[in-house]
Amino acid sequence: MRTSFKVNDITIHRIVEEVAGHTKFNEFFPNIAPELVEENRSWLEPVTLDPKTGNITLVYQAFVVQTPQHTVLLDTCIGNDKIRPQRPSWTGRKDPHFMAGLAAIGVAPGDIDFVMCTHLHLDHVGWNTKLDNGRWVPTFPNARYLFSKKELDHWDEVNKATPLSHYEDSVLPVVAAKKVDFVTTDHMVNDYFSLMPTPGHSYDHYAVKLGKGGKDALYTGDAIHSLMQLKYPDLAMRADYDGAQGAASRRKMLESIADTPTLCCAAHFPEPSVGLIKRAGNGFRCEFVQ
Repeated sequence: MRTSFKVNDITIHRIVEEVAGHTKFNEFFPNIAPELVEENRSWLEPVTLDPKTGNITLVYQAFVVQTPQHTVLLDTCIGNDKIRPQRPSWTGRKDPHFMAGLAAIGVAPGDIDFVMCTHLHLDHVGWNTKLDNGRWVPTFPNARYLFSKKELDHWDEVNKATPLSHYEDSVLPVVAAKKVDFVTTDHMVNDYFSLMPTPGHSYDHYAVKLGKGGKDALYTGDAIHSLMQLKYPDLAMRADYDGAQGAASRRKMLESIADTPTLCCAAHFPEPSVGLIKRAGNGFRCEFVQ
């Protein structure tokens, strides 16, 4: 399956850590009508909806973007050696895929200049840190990590009330190491990277516009999870902080690139996960790049 895409003078690489189905489709979308699932089952199965388990299948991956000046990592997936009570299969992982994916494109951890975390959920911050002699230390020693200040403050309050393992092992150690640049979600990093506010899935989520003028590609983060949400942009998923706000952000984001040459790079879409967004009725569809 294709994992690298060149657009003008940038190259985008997918770093796939896992393809799995952990949640029933109707639990992932708790407000979905059963008849809507049946109406779409023919194209959802078997790639997005596993007919044997009834689970939604998602790709868990990060994206590396190389420009003439910088190497940037967008989100950091699941991670190794972490304790994840809510996801036992992610506890104590010794999985080689993420680091092997970086090595396959000739990128070492020390080569990463920026790590952009679209939000601070556990499957987007895991490789922020690694275990080193019993301590969690930044995995990418030369990188500046970009966190939304509002997002961090929100999770800091949540963590004070109920400690969260992923926040304590994958976020706070990076802050303590003074590797974080706190940004707003409309921040412009440089000529090749600018942020787009897409709140709703999390408190202050952002997407990332790539390339000069932000027109080469768009990395969605978790502003969208599934092709079902392309067809039905108002469909909220179970972990949304504010489903209505997330739907509005998703539609606005998709409208901004629909029927344009801008590549959509989706964090959880089926492989190859990258394509062109087209308007389709009251929703959208994706023409994947093959």
